[in-house]
Amino acid sequence: MKKMIRAGALIAALAVVAGVTPAFAAAEPTVAAPADPAATYSNPLNLELPDGVSAEQCADPDVIRSQTPGDDAWYLFCTRDALVTGEVGGDGDPVFYSIPSYRSTNLVDWVFQGEALPTKPAWIGDGDMWAPDVAFVGGSYHLYYTATNTADNPDPNPDNKRSAIGVATSPSLAGPWTDSGAPVVEPQTPPGTPVEGSRRWTFDPEVLVEGDTAYIYYGSYFGGISVRTLSADGLTSDPASQTEIAISNRYEGVNIVEHDGWYYLLASATNCCNGPLTAYSVFAGRSQSPTGPFVDRTGTSLLAGRVGGTPVLHQNGNRWVGTGHNTVVTDLSGQQWIVYHAVDRTDPWFLDGSYTKRPVLMDPLDWVDGWPVTRGGEGPSDSPQPAPVTAPGQTVGYTPVPAEAPQPGEPISSLSDEFDGTELGEQWSWIREPDAAGHGVADGVFSWQTQQGDLNLGQGAAGLVTEAAPDGDYVVDTKVSIDLPSDGCCQNYVQGGLVVYTDDGHYIKLGVTSIWETRQTEFGKRSEPGNPVYGNTVGGPVGEQTYLRLVREHSDTENLYTAFTSLDGSSWDEAGTWTTPLDESATPRIGLVSMAGAGFTTTFDYVRVFELAVDPIVTEPTPSEPAPAPGTAPTVPTGEAALAATGLDAAPLFAGVIALLFAGIAFRLGGTRRARPTQRAEG
Repeated sequence: MKKMIRAGALIAALAVVAGVTPAFAAAEPTVAAPADPAATYSNPLNLELPDGVSAEQCADPDVIRSQTPGDDAWYLFCTRDALVTGEVGGDGDPVFYSIPSYRSTNLVDWVFQGEALPTKPAWIGDGDMWAPDVAFVGGSYHLYYTATNTADNPDPNPDNKRSAIGVATSPSLAGPWTDSGAPVVEPQTPPGTPVEGSRRWTFDPEVLVEGDTAYIYYGSYFGGISVRTLSADGLTSDPASQTEIAISNRYEGVNIVEHDGWYYLLASATNCCNGPLTAYSVFAGRSQSPTGPFVDRTGTSLLAGRVGGTPVLHQNGNRWVGTGHNTVVTDLSGQQWIVYHAVDRTDPWFLDGSYTKRPVLMDPLDWVDGWPVTRGGEGPSDSPQPAPVTAPGQTVGYTPVPAEAPQPGEPISSLSDEFDGTELGEQWSWIREPDAAGHGVADGVFSWQTQQGDLNLGQGAAGLVTEAAPDGDYVVDTKVSIDLPSDGCCQNYVQGGLVVYTDDGHYIKLGVTSIWETRQTEFGKRSEPGNPVYGNTVGGPVGEQTYLRLVREHSDTENLYTAFTSLDGSSWDEAGTWTTPLDESATPRIGLVSMAGAGFTTTFDYVRVFELAVDPIVTEPTPSEPAPAPGTAPTVPTGEAALAATGLDAAPLFAGVIALLFAGIAFRLGGTRRARPTQRAEG
């Protein structure tokens, strides 16, 4: 298949000229007067620039509270990006800011402090600086960042950059910062048996300090995630200590959170920068050791081919999509908050059609049965919310309430099929029926050989079998398996599963998919023609058999399709929500697919369609209480089934993310990034 490669015009449009000086470069750090505690806030967060306008994006955010005497504010650091639409240099290109930083005393109102690294370090050559992570190591602040290339790279081919992790130090979060002049983590080949001359994506540093030991996590889709120990001064790492903790082609942007004796690895999956079809999402695994092994709540390893991951944050049907690359901060009440970037699907572009805009958002991080969820499981907020507690005596405004997942109601037998005969039920009809010898009903299952074609407007589109969707809201379930090997490369992108089909250019799809050396549940949307035409996210792990569920709900203007996956048909992982216009040109139909690579067989145990159950009753939250006085430990609710907001250790625990061009798989240029391998190249 063709790989998705953005037009060469993007390279020219986003080329950064070294001589361009940002309009808001700060000569000296400034400390603004403390802001009053906020009662409420709304996403995105306001990042005030010196001329009073707001910065439009802060990708890969990192937040840390100052330990400097006389300064107990929080500081926010962002990836190197453009900040304001229309701000261009003399060449007409956008003006980029090299790791812009902001300061806040209430976590809501942020004031620009300047660029952390206004001068590009010589050792990174023509590289860029992405995904900062700031930690207090060895008595000073260390700002770790991704260097997308190094000056000693002998290969001039821009496709063959050698990324590394750099570091700068400062006695204060306000700066100034002094670069170390050399990588902390050097360019390297991917683990395993790499292609000759290939270099892993050494991206997205995250530092965890545990007693006398500091760990640095890094990596991305090409090469997976690794961890090493840092030197005492935090300026070098030990290659001999390197441990692999997550498989390639699934995660990037690691953030480590400690909770109840566990280390939780939060990491982002899929494409960060795909305009209105961005579907970046955050998942978790946990371990009792900082170096793993990390497993999800089903016990599936993040190193497995059928890769594990428990959902933490994903889009929910409001305007925010592509919710990922997070950090976590704790307010004075002990409530944790997840800070992340996202994409407004109604305003997705910084440069029209080529450079995805990623503002910074914040929502409560809660804990359910030992696993983190965002806003009780509701996901990103798009309305006024109770603000963090940032002053002694401030009333606690946020009370966690568990979200209730939609449930199946009355079964619709006329649209369900147990495949207990010798033919499909009479409700089914084929679109481009493949050779009848390649599919059939027997022994209680519908078996279907995978087709070479995919489902799109191109030549040789795959066939599918469909039935009418019920009127109103509904739930459709199936249990599916594909006779792929459980791991190993490469059967890209063989898949089978459910589809809600309008036509070949417009559908929602949930299936089990082979992606390089992984097997993943993929939840995708096609909208063709358009820019882009396809976007995807992923769900919970794949099993020998995997349960898939699609829920259709609606608003006044849109269909909302939410995906769930399960290994046992009882405990479900939510994978996010895609929307389509309510007034589509044709009524969508429920369908099945088995496609995108010949030589395998998809087996469906059943298709069951239900009415959507009546909405559950939501328990009223308990009254809020004032924040504890200084020096008083916050009280955290307990109980096995309770939803508990808990404190995070003061050690800075933050994340990073971005991408690099490799083998035709997406690359971010001057603030935008290409698709990861999970993002199928279509159209």
